[in-house]
Amino acid sequence: MHVPLILTDFLDRAVELYGEKLAIIEDERSLTYAELGKRVNQLSNGLKALQIQKGDKVAYLAPNTIEMLEGFYGAFQVGAVMTPLNTRLKPEDYLFILNHSESQVLFVDKELYPLVEPILDQLTSLREIIVHGTKEDGPNYKSYNQWLRQFPSRNFERVQLEETDIASLLYTSGTTGNPKGVMLTHRSNYLHALSTQHHLRVSDSDVLLHVLPMFHVNGWGSPFYYTANGATQVMLRKVDAKSIFEKIEKHDITIAHMAPTVLNMLLEYQKMNELPVKKGMRIVIAGSAPPPAFVIRVEEDLGWEFIHVYGMTEISPLITTSQIRSHHKHFPKDKQHLLKAKTGYSMIGSKVKVVDEQGKPVPPDGKTIGEIITRTNGMMEGYWKNPEATASTIRNGWLYTGDMAIVEENGYIEIVDRKKDVIISGGENISSIEVEGVLYHHPAILEAAVVAVPHEKWGEVPHAVVVVREGFQLTEEEVIEFARSRLAHFKAPKSVTFTTGLPKTASGKIQKVQIRKEFWGEQTRFVN
Repeated sequence: MHVPLILTDFLDRAVELYGEKLAIIEDERSLTYAELGKRVNQLSNGLKALQIQKGDKVAYLAPNTIEMLEGFYGAFQVGAVMTPLNTRLKPEDYLFILNHSESQVLFVDKELYPLVEPILDQLTSLREIIVHGTKEDGPNYKSYNQWLRQFPSRNFERVQLEETDIASLLYTSGTTGNPKGVMLTHRSNYLHALSTQHHLRVSDSDVLLHVLPMFHVNGWGSPFYYTANGATQVMLRKVDAKSIFEKIEKHDITIAHMAPTVLNMLLEYQKMNELPVKKGMRIVIAGSAPPPAFVIRVEEDLGWEFIHVYGMTEISPLITTSQIRSHHKHFPKDKQHLLKAKTGYSMIGSKVKVVDEQGKPVPPDGKTIGEIITRTNGMMEGYWKNPEATASTIRNGWLYTGDMAIVEENGYIEIVDRKKDVIISGGENISSIEVEGVLYHHPAILEAAVVAVPHEKWGEVPHAVVVVREGFQLTEEEVIEFARSRLAHFKAPKSVTFTTGLPKTASGKIQKVQIRKEFWGEQTRFVN
């Protein structure tokens, strides 16, 4: 008998087994799982009243809040496709994504509403805007609280779904200017949740701190497998070291997912303030590969367990972990720290290989470089309305990640470079081509190349190398301000170098690898 894998199963289980247990804590607000289930039913009834049907896109622009979490399940019950939006973009970015995704309804936090207000008259498919956190309706939107109260909380008669139906549409930056919409099914998200909760040892004893934004591939799937296990979930609206430590202490946090830059911020804050630290927490990290010394500091100085994982939006997202396998626990501590800092080995449900240009696995010699490819249960169905990009990423049933890596003798994968020129700064993907496109609009700029350069806080940041037109003058500050006026600030170059010419191949292509060497030297640039 075929029983489809549908994500609403996870909330159903939590309501049935953990109904009276605390489900969500957000500052002074809290809900049990039974209360969460009722609010989700109200939301689904509201979406039905708005005539949202199976396959329609429902967009969310919100930080980690109760409303954001309940949005996933409220949308799923009506068969809608959850479309979370990055909270750090510019109005023009939201214009493209909302129109490209054909979103019908937008739920937006009141603090973020000004980001979409300038583009409202250019939206082609959006029919309704509902704002979280407001007491009154506005000229262009409805108040979420007032709107939600109209609808019953009784069990909702759900639309029939198949596991191959699209559950979420997540936009990710690539090497082209416009982001690509990644289509993930209920099955992909479901099987990813089952695998990841096993490797991270998630249970109903856990208290999760939602540090990672849920728009990031659903916060690495955390709304699914922590809910399924009846774990308590503590919301964090804004990443702030003081607030994080306060919540860790107040709510007895057991696990948190975050980018390396956030963890580094916590380490620095703890050191400066000499804070006592709760021992035994599990810290799940994905992003730029950390040095072994970083792992040592986390595990030995703070007493936290360091878990390094790897993935990307296109694969739901996690496919590897670097936790020490049982038959390697006899290794010396320094060797174990080296292994924990690597990309690691495949999780259950994913096959992961590093292959050369002929598609053959590279030898486990720690020096032969190849590309990471994967065949996984979490693989996307493709990029929304972009068959060309889909065909170039998924070939013969394998997804080509664009990450270049080596395999060491014990089978641990280690990323050494990225095929594409994506800059990963503080966990955010930045397209160098997009930034260059903006710089070329400046009348004084003749040529521009944008590359990643090392940064103590963010791991790496965009740096612009600029050739100024003859007869013009330009300062570093002017270039940065020009980019910031047209891009989200995290995408703008943080520094600028002026030169008389850029290194090029015989065909005229700019050799970014040569430019990067000036800033990275022999140091490896790690990117995920």
